[in-house]
Amino acid sequence: MAIRYQQQLDRTFHALGDGTRRQMLSLLARQGECTASELGEPFEIAQPSVSKHIRVLEQAGLVSRRIDGRVHRFQLVWTRLNEAQDWLASHREFWERTLDALGSLLDGIGESADE
Repeated sequence: MAIRYQQQLDRTFHALGDGTRRQMLSLLARQGECTASELGEPFEIAQPSVSKHIRVLEQAGLVSRRIDGRVHRFQLVWTRLNEAQDWLASHREFWERTLDALGSLLDGIGESADE
């Protein structure tokens, strides 16, 4: 289970590592649902490139696809973003505690040197 979670988190961060994909997710967050052509509209890239970006987002579980006849509609899936945010928050808390402890230790050393 932990391995699957780690692999999923890797896919999420890989998908988020590209500016075009992040902008596509922002568009979905604002509009709720978009077609593939609407997702590609703000960028000067060919449709195959748009499809590739969408495929990466789907594989990461960040978007879902609904087919309406010949039109494919996409929606943001918040679950994966929340998992990434939780992972970041837990690591931020660890490092904040660690750095606070280091700061206290250094303050103690500095006070001892002053005596």
